Amino acid sequence: MNLVDILHPSAALFLDFDGTLVDLAPRPEAVIVPPDLTRSLAALGEYLGGALAVISGRPIAQIDGFLRPLHLPVAGVHGAERRTAAGDLALLHTHPLEHVEEVAAELVAQHPRLRIETKRGSVALHYRQAPELEQICLNAMQAAVQESPGMTLLRGKMVVEAKPGGASKGNAIEAFLQEPPFAGRTPVFVGDDVTDEVGFATVQRLHGLGVKVGEGTSVAWHRLESPAALRGQLSTAAAVKARKVNA
Repeated sequence: MNLVDILHPSAALFLDFDGTLVDLAPRPEAVIVPPDLTRSLAALGEYLGGALAVISGRPIAQIDGFLRPLHLPVAGVHGAERRTAAGDLALLHTHPLEHVEEVAAELVAQHPRLRIETKRGSVALHYRQAPELEQICLNAMQAAVQESPGMTLLRGKMVVEAKPGGASKGNAIEAFLQEPPFAGRTPVFVGDDVTDEVGFATVQRLHGLGVKVGEGTSVAWHRLESPAALRGQLSTAAAVKARKVNA
C-alpha cells in the first residue's frame, strides 16, 4: 500500500492517534511525537485543502497538546466531542458516570497497576501494566455499563472504556463528510485498534479506503506494519505532493 497513490487531491484523510500516528506507550501521557510528524501533517493538510482530521479516543485538548502548533479538525473521545474545520465545537449528550467511576476506582484501589482515565462523558480503565487483569476489568466495567443508561462498553488495546452510546469513530467521520472541506471527497481512514473497525467499515461503505496499522484481523482493505511505516509514508507523500504543487 502506498499513500502517495491513494492521496489524490479529492481525498479526505482521517487518522487515529495512539498506535497509528504514534507508538503506544506504557502510559497514555508518555507517547512521543516525532518532530517531523507535525510537518508532514501540516503539508498534507495543505495539499488536501484542509481535509485532514484526527479521529481519536483522546480528548481534543490532548491531541492539540501533542500536535502543537497544529490546530487540526479533531474528533475526540470517539466522537463525543468534535471540532470542525471552521473551529466550531460539537458535543454529544453525555450521561451520568458516577457508578462507572465508582466501580473503576474500587478496582484501582485493589490493583494499583490499573489506571483510570476520565474524559468528557467517558471513563477508561487501562490495564496495560497488568494484562493478567483483563477479564476482571472487562467483567466489572461491563456490569457497570449495564447499570448505566445511555452508556456502552468499548474494548481497545489493554483498555475498556464506558462511553456515550451514540459516540463512534464511524459517526464522527460521517459528520465531517457532511461539512466543508471534507464534503464530496473520497474518505481514507487509518487506524490500528478494534475501536477503529467501525471507521474502516464506514469509509469503505462510502467507497473510500480503510488502512489497518499492525497485526490482527480487520475489515480494512489495506494494511501497514507499524506506526513508523505510516509516518514514513506520510513524510514521503508530503514531499511528493509538495513537489507537484510547486511544479
